[in-house]
Amino acid sequence: QVQLVESGGGLVQAGGSLRLSCVASPSIFSINTVGWYRQAPGKQRDLVAAITSAGYTNYAPSVKGRFTISRDNAKNTVYLQMSSLKPEDTATYYCNRNLNLGDTPVGSWGQGTQVTVSS
Repeated sequence: QVQLVESGGGLVQAGGSLRLSCVASPSIFSINTVGWYRQAPGKQRDLVAAITSAGYTNYAPSVKGRFTISRDNAKNTVYLQMSSLKPEDTATYYCNRNLNLGDTPVGSWGQGTQVTVSS
């Protein structure tokens, strides 16, 4: 069974950037679609972006134009490059296997990585 582990979170000022990593073990090749999700305190977990093995992508309207999802199969890693960060981007970010490019997580959730954006 493939395990996904998130990393790369931290504290950043508004307008700054961060790159999150989602590493698949032992291999990402068996996963067609990977999604990045986030959950702020007291709120539900929502899809941020997703990418297929062919490179098709989908973004939540709130992050479109600011976040970029990418995939490096050689490194078994899916990245989420976040730019022009806003305080409302503060959340715990998770990655998961998806059924498709929509909000369709199918795997178990990891511990996530915390992103805090200060104003």
